[in-house]
Amino acid sequence: MAFTLPNLPYEFAALEPHIDARTMEIHHDKHHAAYVNNLNAALQGTEHEGKTIEELLADISKLPPAVRNNGGGHWNHSMFWTIMGPNAGGTPGGDLGAQIDKTFGSFDEMKKQFAQAATTRFGSGWAWLSLDSDGNLFISSTPNQDNPLMDLAEKKGTPILGLDVWEHAYYLHYQNRRPDYITSWWNTVNWSEVNRRYADAKK
Repeated sequence: MAFTLPNLPYEFAALEPHIDARTMEIHHDKHHAAYVNNLNAALQGTEHEGKTIEELLADISKLPPAVRNNGGGHWNHSMFWTIMGPNAGGTPGGDLGAQIDKTFGSFDEMKKQFAQAATTRFGSGWAWLSLDSDGNLFISSTPNQDNPLMDLAEKKGTPILGLDVWEHAYYLHYQNRRPDYITSWWNTVNWSEVNRRYADAKK
């Protein structure tokens, strides 16, 4: 079955003033839609047609670049929309909040390390907070549309939080001020969804 573009769970303007409506519209309706269409085209008529996106990513090193780039783009953005929301931000609570404090010393220190990963990613890419196979949290960044689920990731794990630092994610509003975008983005993080992903990853 072909992949489809998921609907945004909120209006284009819902994340303002942190992410503007026009950026959200172009990002979702143009960029993400193109990843879905190109992924379906790359898989059509191959033995990999019908596999889940997670199955594709797990063996991505064996697949053509078009599947890697567009499959990663589809998975990454499908996650990205859900871990943001209106009237969000604040601090993570529950088990995740406790684990962040245990791993990084404090939430502020985790944010600092995450921002460093996002800021220093040269060119286009993503910053991630993930859970490794031993249940430990770690921060990483990946180029282009790669992610820690891929078999070729420098450090593999299950992402529970991801930030898109491609210029198309912020340039209309922030221009070259990526650090300002990163700082403002924390106000959009939907911690209930991140907590849910953390609980699922631990199972």
